[in-house]
Amino acid sequence: MLFTSLRPSRSPRLGGAPILPATLGATLALALAGCTTVGPDFKGAPAAAPTAAARGAFMRADPAQTSAVATSARWWDTLRDATLSQLIDRALADSPNIAAANARIAQARAGLAANKTALIPTVSASAATPYINVPKNILGGNDSGRTDSLIYNLGFDASWEIDLFGGTHRKIEAATARAEAAEAGAADAQVTLSAEIARAYVALRARQAVLALLDQQAAVDARLVDLAQQRLAGGTAPEQPLAQLRGQAAQTEGDRAKARADIVVLIDQLAVLTGAEPGTLDATLTPPAPLPMPPASVAIGDPATLLRNRPDIRMAERQLAAANADIGAQISEGLPKISFMGLLGLGGPNIGDVVDPAKIIGLALPQLRWSLFDGGRNKAQVRNKRAAYDEAEAKYRNTVLTALQDAETSLTRFGGQRQVYGKALDTQGQAARAEDLQQQRARAGTIAASDALTAQRQRLLSAQASAAAAAELTTDYIAVQKALGLGWQPRRPEA
Repeated sequence: MLFTSLRPSRSPRLGGAPILPATLGATLALALAGCTTVGPDFKGAPAAAPTAAARGAFMRADPAQTSAVATSARWWDTLRDATLSQLIDRALADSPNIAAANARIAQARAGLAANKTALIPTVSASAATPYINVPKNILGGNDSGRTDSLIYNLGFDASWEIDLFGGTHRKIEAATARAEAAEAGAADAQVTLSAEIARAYVALRARQAVLALLDQQAAVDARLVDLAQQRLAGGTAPEQPLAQLRGQAAQTEGDRAKARADIVVLIDQLAVLTGAEPGTLDATLTPPAPLPMPPASVAIGDPATLLRNRPDIRMAERQLAAANADIGAQISEGLPKISFMGLLGLGGPNIGDVVDPAKIIGLALPQLRWSLFDGGRNKAQVRNKRAAYDEAEAKYRNTVLTALQDAETSLTRFGGQRQVYGKALDTQGQAARAEDLQQQRARAGTIAASDALTAQRQRLLSAQASAAAAAELTTDYIAVQKALGLGWQPRRPEA
C-alpha cells in the first residue's frame, strides 16, 4: 500500500496509546451489540414416513427368517467367504470411486474453511519503490524542465467486515451441512461398491458351478450321441433321434462357451471394482469355489434404524439443511454491511524513512454499505433460495419413500426366493432319486443305457437350476443389505 501522497502525522496519545476516535468506537460497539442471524433456523427434516418410523418392524419381513436385532455394517462377513471379504476390503481402500468420494469431502471441507475465514480480519503487507518523473510545471508553475524522485514505502493494511446480520454464519452453516452431505455421499459410495462386488462375486461362483455341471452334461451328451450312432448303424433306430441328440449336444457346447466367457468378464469386473487392472485377479479367482450362502436368520433392524443410518437419506437431509441456510445468507445480502479498514505505512524519499517512526502514517476507515435500491434483484434471489429449499425438501421425501420401498421390495423378493430355492432343491433331489433308480434298472438289463444317461442328464439340468436359484437367493440377500444402507464405515476423525 502506497502512502506517499499523505503527509506524515502523529495521532494524539494518552499514556503512550493511540486514542480510538469516539465515532469509530461507538460504531463498533453498536455493530457488535446489534449482531443477529437472519433467515429461518433449521428445525430438522420433515416426517416423510411417520407410520414406518413408528413401526417396530418392516411390513414384508418374515418373523421366522428375520430378526430386528442390530445389523452389522460388515454384512459380507455373514456370507463366510474369506475371498469375498478380502475383495471388498481391498476395494474400500483402493477403488477410484471411493477416492473420488473422498476428494469431494476434501473439497467441501476446504469450502467450509474458506467461509470461516470471513469472520476474521484480513491483513496484507506491501513494499514499493516508485520512480516519479514529471514536468516541473505540472501543477501550474513557471519552471521548465522535469523533476524526478525515488520514493521508498512499506505499508500494512487490514480489513474486517462485521457479520452484522449473520450472513457469514449462515454461509458457514450451509458449508458445514454440505461437507456432512459429502461424507454421507462417500458412505453411500461404500454401500454401492460393496454390494456390486458381492453381486459380481456371487455371479462368478454361480457360473463356475454351472460350467462344472455343463462339462458333465457335455460328456453325457457325447455318450448319448455315440449310442444313437450305434443304433442307427445297427438298423435298430432311425436317424431322427441322432439329429436331436446332436442338436442337444451343440446347445450344451454353446452354453459352455458362454459360461467360460462370463467367468472371464466377471473376474475382470471384480478387478476393476477393487481398483486393479483387468487380469490382476485371474490367479485368485479362476479356481472354482463354493457359492456363498446367506445365514439362516437375517438381521434387518427396523424402519427407524434405516431412516437414521441409510447414507442417501442422511445426504438428502444435510442438503436440505444447507438449502435452509442459503435462505438466510441471501437475505443478509440485502441488509446493511459494516466494515472496517485500517492502514499503516512508513515511507519517504530516503530508504531510512521506512524505519523512521516519525514518518508513520495511519488511517482508520469505518464503512457502512447498504444497497437501498437494486430493482428487486435480492428479493428475487431470496425467492430462488426458498424454491431451492422446497425442491430439496421434496427430494428428501422422495429419498425416504424410495428407501422404504427398496427395503420392502428386497425383503419380499428375498422371502419369495427362499421358497424358490427350497423347491429347486426338492426338484434336484427327485431327479437324483430318479437317476439312481434308472441306473439300477440299466445295470439289471431292464432298460437301455441311454435311458439311464437321459435320467443323469435331467439330474444335471436340475442341479443347474438349483445353482441358479441359490445364486439368486444370495443376490437377493445382498439387495436387502444394500436397501438397509449397510456396508459403510465411519470416517476416522483425522481423515
